[in-house]
Amino acid sequence: MDKSVIFAVAGSGKTSRLVERLNDEENFLIVTYTDSNYENLRYKIIQKFGYFPENITLYTYFRFLHSFCYRPFLRSKNGTKGVTFKLPTSYRYSLKDDRYYISSSRRLYANRLAKLIHESNLICAVLARMEKYFDVFLVDEVQDFAGHDFNFLMAISAANLNITFVGDFFQHTFDTSRDGNVNRSLHSNYDAYKARFEAAKLRVDTESLKQSRRCSKSVCDFITEKIGVSIEAHDSRESIVRYEDDPVAVFAIYNDTNTVKLFYNQHHKYSCYSQNWGMSKGVDWYHDVCVVLNPANVKAWKNGSFLNINNQTRNKLYVACSRARGNLTFVPESVLSNFKRS
Repeated sequence: MDKSVIFAVAGSGKTSRLVERLNDEENFLIVTYTDSNYENLRYKIIQKFGYFPENITLYTYFRFLHSFCYRPFLRSKNGTKGVTFKLPTSYRYSLKDDRYYISSSRRLYANRLAKLIHESNLICAVLARMEKYFDVFLVDEVQDFAGHDFNFLMAISAANLNITFVGDFFQHTFDTSRDGNVNRSLHSNYDAYKARFEAAKLRVDTESLKQSRRCSKSVCDFITEKIGVSIEAHDSRESIVRYEDDPVAVFAIYNDTNTVKLFYNQHHKYSCYSQNWGMSKGVDWYHDVCVVLNPANVKAWKNGSFLNINNQTRNKLYVACSRARGNLTFVPESVLSNFKRS
């Protein structure tokens, strides 16, 4: 069995690598976290084959966890009615008490469902079920797995299947779930994170997807030097990376329907072509990108580096900047304050 995790950079073709692996002979299980990436994968699979093949099963993570791993074994016994993403209101119950995992309305707490499967001694049964129906197990955006879900993913990676996980440590902007201190420091250190996969006997590949085909050399150099995420460009293509605070120029960018405006949050309060930094992850069709900076990040720009900003903010900024196929412009949000709806 070939089992590997590929650590890739933005725009290097993570999802395309998975789709290239597909054929009409083997049975594939593909799991990803977000709905947007599910739709992106589905689109690319149909684009490759002209239809969605019967030998390929594509799940969002929590659908896989509930429908494939939990429901066949425990739904009837526990009398549950689906999953809730509300967090548990009490931590006083023991791991053997079903109230630790199930709400008063008989819905499973999403952040503890993987733990319930583990505590119910079902890992071997899940592995056997995976091996019965599939030959290959693929996971996209693996950096989003956290809490009990990461432990569960490492446990099922023992399946006697060919396995490939792909992700970008520095694009970690969302978590599948959190539960107290479980894996709280998982994404604190890159080397320690890689070691967790090696401990699960997965080969770590940091070479095959280290070059971005999306971003120009100018953008890649900026991300490497100013944000602190090492990223190489596939070619020597150049583009403009600049800061603009002249109101007339900023208003022209704001009204340009060909340039997406990426805000840290609350992009919906602006009547323009826009998205939030973190939510732009996975988007591959932007060309020129305008990244809107709040006052703290304007200060970081003027100090010459984003290396010392909050890690989560830095990751989201990396996501936003790496959406650019063409030019990358930074503007202060304060100049756009008159356009913001209350």
